[in-house]
Amino acid sequence: MSTLNHLSSLPFEMETVSENEIRREKEKARSLRRTHWWNNKIQREVCHYCRRKVGREQLTMDHVVPLSRGGKSKKGNIVPACKECNSKKKYLLPIEWEEYLESLAKAQI
Repeated sequence: MSTLNHLSSLPFEMETVSENEIRREKEKARSLRRTHWWNNKIQREVCHYCRRKVGREQLTMDHVVPLSRGGKSKKGNIVPACKECNSKKKYLLPIEWEEYLESLAKAQI
């Protein structure tokens, strides 16, 4: 089965996001980064995903639902993440990220 055929059999539609839409959302995220709201989010210096205290300078802004997957730069979709988690999560949706973390836990057993 080809990848395209496999994707067409998924129970949801893949949303195509244009480069212009992604560019606009990234600009919104940059604006949010300069707000009191974001400063409060990073005040605890803790990564949303691994819960480690990494310091404000080591936190990045992560879109829970990635822009490339149709996510928006809104307060409910943005969390502070350490650079390591943000790099590993990439374009994964929350359920895909949870499955990834579960597979890591099983591998350690």
